[in-house]
Amino acid sequence: MLIADSRQDVVTSHGTLAVEQRAEGETAVLLLHGNSSGRGVFRHQFEGSFAARYRMIAFDLPGHGQSSDALDPQRTYTLPGFADATLELLAALGISDAIVFGWSLGGHIAIEMISRYPGLRALRLSGSPPTGKLRGVNDMRKGFNTSPRASIAGEPVWSESDAHSFLHSLFGESADSFLLEAAMRADGRLRKRLLESSREGVGTNQREAVESATIPIAVVNGAEDPFVDLDYFETVNFQNLWDGVDHRLAGLGHAPFWARCRCFQPVV
Repeated sequence: MLIADSRQDVVTSHGTLAVEQRAEGETAVLLLHGNSSGRGVFRHQFEGSFAARYRMIAFDLPGHGQSSDALDPQRTYTLPGFADATLELLAALGISDAIVFGWSLGGHIAIEMISRYPGLRALRLSGSPPTGKLRGVNDMRKGFNTSPRASIAGEPVWSESDAHSFLHSLFGESADSFLLEAAMRADGRLRKRLLESSREGVGTNQREAVESATIPIAVVNGAEDPFVDLDYFETVNFQNLWDGVDHRLAGLGHAPFWARCRCFQPVV
């Protein structure tokens, strides 16, 4: 699904990435999508006067959308792997500094970039609780709620019914058909590998990463998010939290930027 005028393929060591840009402004804003989604989920953020002031960039992560599946799934389908693919993309596009908006999985990838991308100017998170580690393993019991719909996020094989259920939990009745296509297209190996790597403790301690970061970090969640324990954010000692609070948008779920596109902008 096209969301901008400029579409290209960028070859990386993780595979070929499909990227779109709306390069009308000077400041780069990179948008990172969630598990089994795609760049089209940010179509509202590419519209209107806001986008005209920034260089907007969105791409399909490896194993998603029009990007290729990972050349080495074991390496790529982890938070550090996705972060590395993102950094290769930014280098190929000649982007030395950027604001990053990460949604769900995309937010966790963005947190992984904090220590690896000196040009990270600011970070905005939605649906991405920065959990810590317990004895070297990611402590996923904190920051997330458990539910039957959440459990399929790590399953390698989805039926169309599974995809419908997952999308309904994310977007409610507003889910478009292209989101179902994206969910069914996603490489199921990425969901399995992400879950395995989390249990193995692969990647940075995300809580420590955001607590030590000096860049501005905004946290904006839907108040009715079924997956995330919103109270967890109040226990995280952000050094430079935008407005000094984690924002909760009333009546919205896991993808508030989709349901309330006019007031939800991806920059701090």
